Amino acid sequence: MLGFLLFIIAYLLFWPLSLLNFFFVEDKKGYFRSSAKSIDIFACREFRTFWNKKLITKNGYKFGKEGETISSALGKNILLGSLTKTGKVLVWILSEKHCLDAIFEIH
Repeated sequence: MLGFLLFIIAYLLFWPLSLLNFFFVEDKKGYFRSSAKSIDIFACREFRTFWNKKLITKNGYKFGKEGETISSALGKNILLGSLTKTGKVLVWILSEKHCLDAIFEIH
């Protein structure tokens, strides 16, 4: 129960603290893009079980590698031909080019 309570507190504090922090950052250029990428990397690892069940076939490239974005893992599964229908829809939303380009981004 304590773990769940800490989760709720952390979740509720994240958004307002992110916005407040913006005002203290000296170089604001790219602040929100950088934050979005950090959340993407976190989500790729944190929700790996869900992504692996819903977005790829049994033998696909697995989500959850430390420091990797969701788009990068999707791109690798494009190359392997191991996306499920749901995975293909997500790639369509993000764009195939974006997912393939994400493979080569520095993580």
